[in-house]
Amino acid sequence: MRLTRYTDLALRAVMRLAVVDGAELLTTRQIAESVNVPYTHMAKAIAQLQHLGVIEARRGRGGGLVLTGEGRRTSVGDLVRTLESDRETVVCEGAEPCPLAAACRLRRALRDAQEAFYGSLNALTVADLVASPTGPVLLALGAPPG
Repeated sequence: MRLTRYTDLALRAVMRLAVVDGAELLTTRQIAESVNVPYTHMAKAIAQLQHLGVIEARRGRGGGLVLTGEGRRTSVGDLVRTLESDRETVVCEGAEPCPLAAACRLRRALRDAQEAFYGSLNALTVADLVASPTGPVLLALGAPPG
């Protein structure tokens, strides 16, 4: 299964916030630059993550983004399923409906495979994603050169 670019960006954002674990607040721009993606794309992903309650924005001087406690405990499978809008692996309806749709075993097999994919990701939380060796690499992304 291939994730959308949007989901990929959102996962990078939560990982970047998870690794600092509230010790520092990061801006959307800092996150985008540290994972080498366009600011506007990251801003859309950040807005959705805020809406989901995974991250929180703190306003004012020294403000920024922080991963919520709920965000740290969120299963990766549930987060990916939500970000992907639980879309079908294969779309059988269209201008010309597929004549096999009523009796297609492929569609069911792909749906089962998709559920197995999400199920395997449910074993991980966002916090698990930043365990070693990933965490130190993520921390280095935000460090000034030198």
